[in-house]
Amino acid sequence: MDKKPTLFEMAQAQLDEAASIINLEPSVHAILREPMKEFHVSIPVKMDDGQTKVFQGFRVQHNNARGPFKGGIRFHPEETIDVVKALAAWMTWKCAVVDIPLGGGKGGVICNPKEMSDGELERLSRGYIDAIWEFIGPDRDIPAPDVYTNPQIMGWMMDEYSKFKGCGIPGVITGKPLSIGGSPGRDDATARGGVYTLIEAAKHLDFDLPAATVAIQGYGNAGSYAAILLNDIAGAKIVAVSDSKSGIYNKQGLDPHKVLRHKMETGSVINFPQTENISDSELMELKVDILGPAGLETVITKENAPKIKAKIVAELANGPTTPEADEVLYQNGVFVIPDLLCNAGGVTVSYFEWIQNLNRLYWDEEEVHQRLSEKMTKAFQAVLAESLKRKVNMRAAAYIVAVVRVAEAMKLRGWV
Repeated sequence: MDKKPTLFEMAQAQLDEAASIINLEPSVHAILREPMKEFHVSIPVKMDDGQTKVFQGFRVQHNNARGPFKGGIRFHPEETIDVVKALAAWMTWKCAVVDIPLGGGKGGVICNPKEMSDGELERLSRGYIDAIWEFIGPDRDIPAPDVYTNPQIMGWMMDEYSKFKGCGIPGVITGKPLSIGGSPGRDDATARGGVYTLIEAAKHLDFDLPAATVAIQGYGNAGSYAAILLNDIAGAKIVAVSDSKSGIYNKQGLDPHKVLRHKMETGSVINFPQTENISDSELMELKVDILGPAGLETVITKENAPKIKAKIVAELANGPTTPEADEVLYQNGVFVIPDLLCNAGGVTVSYFEWIQNLNRLYWDEEEVHQRLSEKMTKAFQAVLAESLKRKVNMRAAAYIVAVVRVAEAMKLRGWV
Protein backbone atom coordinates (compact mmCIF):
# COMPACT_ATOMS: atom_id res chain seq x y z
CA MET A 1 0.00 0.00 0.00
CA ASP A 2 1.40 3.40 -1.00
CA LYS A 3 2.33 5.75 1.82
CA LYS A 4 0.03 8.76 1.97
CA PRO A 5 2.02 11.98 1.42
CA THR A 6 2.26 14.41 4.29
CA LEU A 7 0.73 17.85 3.94
CA PHE A 8 4.15 19.43 3.39
CA GLU A 9 4.99 16.81 0.76
CA MET A 10 1.71 17.71 -0.92
CA ALA A 11 2.69 21.39 -0.91
CA GLN A 12 6.07 20.48 -2.38
CA ALA A 13 4.42 18.38 -5.10
CA GLN A 14 2.21 21.31 -6.09
CA LEU A 15 5.28 23.55 -6.30
CA ASP A 16 7.14 20.90 -8.31
CA GLU A 17 4.35 20.78 -10.89
CA ALA A 18 4.44 24.54 -11.42
CA ALA A 19 8.24 24.54 -11.51
CA SER A 20 8.24 21.94 -14.29
CA ILE A 21 5.72 23.92 -16.36
CA ILE A 22 7.74 27.15 -16.25
CA ASN A 23 11.18 25.47 -16.30
CA LEU A 24 12.12 27.08 -13.00
CA GLU A 25 15.86 27.26 -12.40
CA PRO A 26 16.95 24.33 -10.18
CA SER A 27 18.61 26.62 -7.63
CA VAL A 28 15.46 28.73 -7.19
CA HIS A 29 13.33 25.59 -7.02
CA ALA A 30 15.57 24.07 -4.35
CA ILE A 31 15.32 27.17 -2.15
CA LEU A 32 11.53 27.35 -2.49
CA ARG A 33 11.01 23.68 -1.57
CA GLU A 34 12.15 24.25 2.03
CA PRO A 35 11.48 26.89 4.68
CA MET A 36 14.24 29.39 5.40
CA LYS A 37 13.92 29.02 9.18
CA GLU A 38 12.14 26.67 11.56
CA PHE A 39 11.79 27.23 15.32
CA HIS A 40 10.79 24.63 17.94
CA VAL A 41 10.09 26.02 21.40
CA SER A 42 9.04 24.71 24.81
CA ILE A 43 6.57 26.87 26.73
CA PRO A 44 6.16 26.29 30.49
CA VAL A 45 2.74 27.43 31.72
CA LYS A 46 1.46 27.57 35.29
CA MET A 47 -1.97 25.93 35.16
CA ASP A 48 -4.91 26.86 37.38
CA ASP A 49 -4.33 23.81 39.60
CA GLY A 50 -0.83 25.04 40.45
CA GLN A 51 1.00 22.53 38.28
CA THR A 52 3.35 23.66 35.51
CA LYS A 53 2.74 22.11 32.10
CA VAL A 54 5.18 22.37 29.21
CA PHE A 55 3.68 22.95 25.76
CA GLN A 56 5.50 22.49 22.46
CA GLY A 57 5.28 25.28 19.90
CA PHE A 58 6.55 26.05 16.41
CA ARG A 59 7.20 28.99 14.10
CA VAL A 60 8.16 28.41 10.48
CA GLN A 61 9.43 31.19 8.21
CA HIS A 62 9.21 29.97 4.62
CA ASN A 63 10.31 32.85 2.38
CA ASN A 64 10.64 36.62 2.75
CA ALA A 65 11.93 37.64 -0.68
CA ARG A 66 8.88 39.89 -1.22
CA GLY A 67 8.52 41.19 2.34
CA PRO A 68 8.23 40.21 6.03
CA PHE A 69 6.98 36.73 6.87
CA LYS A 70 3.22 36.62 7.48
CA GLY A 71 1.04 33.85 8.85
CA GLY A 72 -1.30 32.72 11.57
CA ILE A 73 -0.79 30.88 14.85
CA ARG A 74 -2.81 27.72 15.48
CA PHE A 75 -3.64 26.25 18.90
CA HIS A 76 -4.55 22.61 18.26
CA PRO A 77 -4.11 19.31 20.14
CA GLU A 78 -2.90 17.56 16.98
CA GLU A 79 -0.67 20.31 15.62
CA THR A 80 2.48 19.08 13.87
CA ILE A 81 5.55 20.73 12.40
CA ASP A 82 4.70 19.15 9.03
CA VAL A 83 1.35 20.95 8.88
CA VAL A 84 2.92 24.24 9.98
CA LYS A 85 5.59 23.94 7.26
CA ALA A 86 2.95 23.33 4.59
CA LEU A 87 0.85 26.27 5.72
CA ALA A 88 3.90 28.54 5.82
CA ALA A 89 4.72 27.62 2.21
CA TRP A 90 1.11 28.20 1.14
CA MET A 91 1.22 31.63 2.79
CA THR A 92 4.19 32.57 0.60
CA TRP A 93 2.15 31.70 -2.49
CA LYS A 94 -1.04 33.36 -1.24
CA CYS A 95 0.70 36.66 -0.59
CA ALA A 96 2.30 36.52 -4.03
CA VAL A 97 -0.95 35.58 -5.81
CA VAL A 98 -2.77 38.62 -4.43
CA ASP A 99 0.37 40.70 -4.94
CA ILE A 100 0.95 41.99 -1.42
CA PRO A 101 4.53 42.65 -0.25
CA LEU A 102 4.75 39.89 2.34
CA GLY A 103 6.24 36.41 2.57
CA GLY A 104 4.99 33.21 4.16
CA GLY A 105 5.14 32.08 7.77
CA LYS A 106 3.08 30.01 10.20
CA GLY A 107 3.02 29.10 13.86
CA GLY A 108 1.41 26.56 16.10
CA VAL A 109 1.19 25.24 19.65
CA ILE A 110 0.17 21.71 20.61
CA CYS A 111 -2.66 22.26 23.09
CA ASN A 112 -6.40 21.89 23.48
CA PRO A 113 -7.75 25.41 24.06
CA LYS A 114 -11.26 24.01 24.63
CA GLU A 115 -9.98 22.49 27.88
CA MET A 116 -8.13 25.61 29.07
CA SER A 117 -9.34 28.57 31.10
CA ASP A 118 -8.91 32.14 29.89
CA GLY A 119 -6.10 32.61 32.39
CA GLU A 120 -4.25 29.53 31.14
CA LEU A 121 -4.72 30.64 27.52
CA GLU A 122 -3.34 34.09 28.33
CA ARG A 123 -0.27 32.64 30.04
CA LEU A 124 0.28 30.26 27.11
CA SER A 125 -0.12 33.08 24.58
CA ARG A 126 2.34 35.31 26.38
CA GLY A 127 4.71 32.37 26.87
CA TYR A 128 4.72 31.68 23.15
CA ILE A 129 5.72 35.27 22.43
CA ASP A 130 8.37 35.10 25.18
CA ALA A 131 9.90 32.20 23.24
CA ILE A 132 9.87 33.74 19.74
CA TRP A 133 9.82 37.53 20.21
CA GLU A 134 13.38 37.99 18.92
CA PHE A 135 12.40 36.48 15.57
CA ILE A 136 9.21 38.44 14.89
CA GLY A 137 8.30 42.10 14.46
CA PRO A 138 6.40 44.43 12.10
CA ASP A 139 9.38 44.43 9.72
CA ARG A 140 10.36 40.77 10.22
CA ASP A 141 7.46 38.39 10.86
CA ILE A 142 3.83 39.32 11.55
CA PRO A 143 1.66 36.59 13.13
CA ALA A 144 -2.15 36.48 13.08
CA PRO A 145 -5.00 34.29 14.36
CA ASP A 146 -5.75 30.87 12.91
CA VAL A 147 -7.41 27.67 14.14
CA TYR A 148 -8.61 28.08 17.77
CA THR A 149 -6.95 31.47 18.23
CA ASN A 150 -8.86 34.75 18.21
CA PRO A 151 -8.57 38.55 18.51
CA GLN A 152 -8.22 38.40 22.30
CA ILE A 153 -5.26 36.03 22.03
CA MET A 154 -3.70 38.33 19.44
CA GLY A 155 -4.18 41.25 21.84
CA TRP A 156 -2.29 39.42 24.60
CA MET A 157 0.49 38.52 22.17
CA MET A 158 0.82 42.08 20.88
CA ASP A 159 0.96 43.37 24.45
CA GLU A 160 3.64 40.85 25.44
CA TYR A 161 5.82 41.77 22.45
CA SER A 162 5.32 45.47 23.20
CA LYS A 163 6.64 44.90 26.74
CA PHE A 164 9.91 43.57 25.34
CA LYS A 165 10.22 46.58 23.03
CA GLY A 166 9.30 49.13 25.69
CA CYS A 167 6.43 50.71 23.73
CA GLY A 168 3.20 49.76 21.98
CA ILE A 169 3.85 47.98 18.68
CA PRO A 170 0.42 47.19 17.18
CA GLY A 171 1.90 46.23 13.78
CA VAL A 172 3.59 43.08 15.15
CA ILE A 173 0.30 41.13 15.12
CA THR A 174 -2.82 41.35 12.97
CA GLY A 175 -6.32 40.12 13.71
CA LYS A 176 -6.45 42.18 16.92
CA PRO A 177 -9.55 43.68 18.55
CA LEU A 178 -10.60 46.96 16.93
CA SER A 179 -9.87 49.03 20.04
CA ILE A 180 -6.17 48.10 20.01
CA GLY A 181 -5.42 48.44 16.32
CA GLY A 182 -7.54 45.86 14.58
CA SER A 183 -9.12 46.52 11.20
CA PRO A 184 -12.79 46.67 10.28
CA GLY A 185 -13.71 43.89 7.89
CA ARG A 186 -11.23 41.35 9.29
CA ASP A 187 -13.80 38.95 10.78
CA ASP A 188 -15.34 37.87 7.48
CA ALA A 189 -12.36 38.67 5.24
CA THR A 190 -11.52 35.07 4.28
CA ALA A 191 -15.09 34.30 3.30
CA ARG A 192 -15.70 37.66 1.64
CA GLY A 193 -12.58 37.27 -0.47
CA GLY A 194 -13.80 33.83 -1.50
CA VAL A 195 -17.19 35.25 -2.49
CA TYR A 196 -15.47 37.88 -4.64
CA THR A 197 -13.63 35.10 -6.50
CA LEU A 198 -16.91 33.19 -6.92
CA ILE A 199 -18.50 36.26 -8.48
CA GLU A 200 -15.65 36.39 -11.00
CA ALA A 201 -15.83 32.64 -11.63
CA ALA A 202 -19.56 32.93 -12.32
CA LYS A 203 -18.90 35.65 -14.89
CA HIS A 204 -16.25 33.52 -16.60
CA LEU A 205 -18.45 30.42 -16.68
CA ASP A 206 -21.60 32.38 -17.61
CA PHE A 207 -23.08 30.97 -14.43
CA ASP A 208 -26.16 32.36 -12.66
CA LEU A 209 -24.92 32.83 -9.09
CA PRO A 210 -28.29 33.95 -7.62
CA ALA A 211 -29.81 30.66 -8.82
CA ALA A 212 -26.96 28.51 -7.45
CA THR A 213 -27.25 25.81 -4.79
CA VAL A 214 -24.41 25.62 -2.27
CA ALA A 215 -23.00 23.07 0.17
CA ILE A 216 -20.48 24.23 2.78
CA GLN A 217 -18.22 21.61 4.38
CA GLY A 218 -16.98 23.07 7.68
CA TYR A 219 -19.28 25.59 9.38
CA GLY A 220 -16.63 27.48 11.32
CA ASN A 221 -15.55 31.08 10.81
CA ALA A 222 -14.89 30.98 7.06
CA GLY A 223 -17.68 28.51 6.28
CA SER A 224 -20.44 30.27 8.20
CA TYR A 225 -19.51 33.71 6.89
CA ALA A 226 -19.35 32.34 3.33
CA ALA A 227 -22.81 30.84 3.66
CA ILE A 228 -24.21 34.08 5.05
CA LEU A 229 -22.56 36.26 2.38
CA LEU A 230 -23.56 33.97 -0.48
CA ASN A 231 -27.13 33.95 0.83
CA ASP A 232 -27.42 37.66 1.66
CA ILE A 233 -25.32 39.26 -1.09
CA ALA A 234 -25.32 36.82 -4.00
CA GLY A 235 -28.78 35.39 -3.41
CA ALA A 236 -27.56 31.78 -3.63
CA LYS A 237 -29.39 28.97 -1.86
CA ILE A 238 -27.51 27.19 0.94
CA VAL A 239 -28.82 23.61 0.97
CA ALA A 240 -26.27 21.80 3.15
CA VAL A 241 -23.63 22.56 5.77
CA SER A 242 -21.52 20.42 8.08
CA ASP A 243 -19.17 20.71 11.04
CA SER A 244 -16.82 18.34 12.86
CA LYS A 245 -19.75 16.29 14.19
CA SER A 246 -21.98 15.87 11.13
CA GLY A 247 -24.02 17.75 8.54
CA ILE A 248 -27.55 18.85 7.64
CA TYR A 249 -29.43 19.07 4.35
CA ASN A 250 -32.62 20.67 3.10
CA LYS A 251 -33.09 20.97 -0.66
CA GLN A 252 -35.48 23.91 -0.11
CA GLY A 253 -32.65 25.88 1.47
CA LEU A 254 -31.32 26.83 4.90
CA ASP A 255 -31.23 30.16 6.71
CA PRO A 256 -27.48 30.40 7.46
CA HIS A 257 -28.06 32.95 10.24
CA LYS A 258 -30.42 30.61 12.10
CA VAL A 259 -28.10 27.64 11.51
CA LEU A 260 -25.22 29.59 13.06
CA ARG A 261 -27.34 30.50 16.10
CA HIS A 262 -28.31 26.82 16.45
CA LYS A 263 -24.63 25.82 16.32
CA MET A 264 -23.70 28.42 18.94
CA GLU A 265 -26.49 27.21 21.25
CA THR A 266 -26.03 23.45 20.80
CA GLY A 267 -22.41 23.07 19.74
CA SER A 268 -23.22 21.64 16.31
CA VAL A 269 -25.33 22.18 13.21
CA ILE A 270 -26.89 18.71 13.54
CA ASN A 271 -30.58 18.34 14.40
CA PHE A 272 -31.42 21.75 13.01
CA PRO A 273 -35.23 21.89 12.53
CA GLN A 274 -36.66 20.70 9.20
CA THR A 275 -33.40 19.22 7.96
CA GLU A 276 -32.03 15.78 7.30
CA ASN A 277 -28.83 14.84 9.14
CA ILE A 278 -26.17 13.71 6.65
CA SER A 279 -22.55 12.67 6.87
CA ASP A 280 -19.64 14.79 5.73
CA SER A 281 -18.98 12.41 2.83
CA GLU A 282 -22.62 12.60 1.74
CA LEU A 283 -22.43 16.39 1.71
CA MET A 284 -19.33 16.32 -0.47
CA GLU A 285 -21.16 14.26 -3.09
CA LEU A 286 -24.43 16.22 -3.25
CA LYS A 287 -25.64 17.47 -6.60
CA VAL A 288 -25.07 21.19 -6.00
CA ASP A 289 -23.66 24.02 -8.07
CA ILE A 290 -21.02 25.14 -5.57
CA LEU A 291 -19.12 23.06 -3.02
CA GLY A 292 -17.17 25.04 -0.44
CA PRO A 293 -14.71 22.94 1.56
CA ALA A 294 -14.03 25.18 4.56
CA GLY A 295 -12.84 22.73 7.22
CA LEU A 296 -9.94 20.32 7.31
CA GLU A 297 -7.15 19.50 4.88
CA THR A 298 -7.25 16.70 2.26
CA VAL A 299 -11.03 16.09 2.28
CA ILE A 300 -11.16 15.75 -1.52
CA THR A 301 -9.12 12.71 -2.55
CA LYS A 302 -8.75 10.48 -5.59
CA GLU A 303 -11.36 8.19 -3.97
CA ASN A 304 -14.19 10.71 -3.66
CA ALA A 305 -13.24 13.21 -6.39
CA PRO A 306 -15.01 11.18 -9.13
CA LYS A 307 -18.24 11.42 -7.09
CA ILE A 308 -18.21 15.21 -6.74
CA LYS A 309 -21.07 16.67 -8.78
CA ALA A 310 -20.53 20.39 -8.07
CA LYS A 311 -19.77 22.70 -10.98
CA ILE A 312 -17.45 24.88 -8.83
CA VAL A 313 -15.29 23.94 -5.86
CA ALA A 314 -14.35 27.04 -3.84
CA GLU A 315 -11.52 26.14 -1.47
CA LEU A 316 -12.11 28.22 1.64
CA ALA A 317 -9.93 25.79 3.63
CA ASN A 318 -6.19 25.28 3.26
CA GLY A 319 -5.17 22.20 1.29
CA PRO A 320 -8.58 20.51 0.97
CA THR A 321 -7.74 18.80 -2.34
CA THR A 322 -4.94 16.31 -2.96
CA PRO A 323 -2.88 16.54 -6.18
CA GLU A 324 -4.42 13.28 -7.47
CA ALA A 325 -7.92 14.61 -6.85
CA ASP A 326 -7.03 17.86 -8.63
CA GLU A 327 -6.45 16.00 -11.87
CA VAL A 328 -9.73 14.08 -11.54
CA LEU A 329 -11.73 17.27 -10.96
CA TYR A 330 -10.02 19.00 -13.89
CA GLN A 331 -10.72 16.13 -16.25
CA ASN A 332 -14.36 16.05 -15.07
CA GLY A 333 -14.82 19.74 -15.86
CA VAL A 334 -15.11 20.91 -12.25
CA PHE A 335 -13.89 24.50 -11.93
CA VAL A 336 -11.70 24.71 -8.82
CA ILE A 337 -10.91 28.08 -7.22
CA PRO A 338 -7.75 27.01 -5.38
CA ASP A 339 -7.05 27.83 -1.76
CA LEU A 340 -4.09 30.05 -2.66
CA LEU A 341 -6.57 32.37 -4.33
CA CYS A 342 -9.97 31.60 -2.82
CA ASN A 343 -9.11 32.06 0.86
CA ALA A 344 -6.45 34.76 0.45
CA GLY A 345 -8.91 37.44 1.61
CA GLY A 346 -7.84 36.81 5.21
CA VAL A 347 -4.18 37.60 4.67
CA THR A 348 -5.09 40.49 2.38
CA VAL A 349 -7.09 42.25 5.10
CA SER A 350 -4.35 41.34 7.60
CA TYR A 351 -2.01 43.21 5.26
CA PHE A 352 -4.43 46.15 5.32
CA GLU A 353 -4.41 46.06 9.14
CA TRP A 354 -0.60 46.05 9.18
CA ILE A 355 -0.50 49.05 6.82
CA GLN A 356 -3.01 50.92 9.01
CA ASN A 357 -0.95 50.14 12.13
CA LEU A 358 2.28 51.37 10.54
CA ASN A 359 0.66 54.61 9.40
CA ARG A 360 -1.58 55.07 12.47
CA LEU A 361 -4.32 55.89 9.96
CA TYR A 362 -7.44 53.73 9.96
CA TRP A 363 -9.99 53.00 7.23
CA ASP A 364 -13.71 52.37 7.57
CA GLU A 365 -15.26 49.02 6.68
CA GLU A 366 -16.51 50.19 3.30
CA GLU A 367 -13.00 51.15 2.23
CA VAL A 368 -11.62 47.80 3.42
CA HIS A 369 -14.28 45.92 1.43
CA GLN A 370 -13.58 47.99 -1.67
CA ARG A 371 -9.83 47.45 -1.47
CA LEU A 372 -10.36 43.73 -0.85
CA SER A 373 -12.67 43.45 -3.85
CA GLU A 374 -10.07 45.12 -6.07
CA LYS A 375 -7.26 42.85 -4.87
CA MET A 376 -9.25 39.60 -5.17
CA THR A 377 -10.71 40.48 -8.57
CA LYS A 378 -7.32 41.41 -10.00
CA ALA A 379 -5.76 38.23 -8.59
CA PHE A 380 -8.53 36.04 -10.03
CA GLN A 381 -8.11 37.57 -13.46
CA ALA A 382 -4.33 37.06 -13.37
CA VAL A 383 -4.71 33.40 -12.44
CA LEU A 384 -7.49 32.80 -14.96
CA ALA A 385 -5.39 34.36 -17.74
CA GLU A 386 -2.48 32.05 -16.87
CA SER A 387 -4.82 29.03 -16.80
CA LEU A 388 -6.25 29.81 -20.23
CA LYS A 389 -2.88 30.67 -21.76
CA ARG A 390 -1.12 27.51 -20.58
CA LYS A 391 -4.19 25.23 -20.63
CA VAL A 392 -3.65 24.15 -17.02
CA ASN A 393 -6.00 24.00 -14.05
CA MET A 394 -6.48 27.01 -11.81
CA ARG A 395 -4.25 25.64 -9.03
CA ALA A 396 -1.28 25.18 -11.34
CA ALA A 397 -1.98 28.66 -12.74
CA ALA A 398 -2.09 30.19 -9.24
CA TYR A 399 1.23 28.54 -8.39
CA ILE A 400 2.77 29.79 -11.63
CA VAL A 401 1.67 33.38 -10.93
CA ALA A 402 3.01 33.17 -7.37
CA VAL A 403 6.27 31.33 -8.08
CA VAL A 404 7.21 33.68 -10.93
CA ARG A 405 6.71 36.70 -8.63
CA VAL A 406 8.71 35.22 -5.75
CA ALA A 407 11.47 33.96 -8.05
CA GLU A 408 11.81 37.39 -9.63
CA ALA A 409 12.21 38.99 -6.19
CA MET A 410 14.85 36.40 -5.21
CA LYS A 411 16.85 37.07 -8.38
CA LEU A 412 16.65 40.84 -8.06
CA ARG A 413 17.88 40.59 -4.48
CA GLY A 414 20.82 38.47 -5.64
CA TRP A 415 19.89 35.30 -3.79
CA VAL A 416 20.52 33.14 -6.86
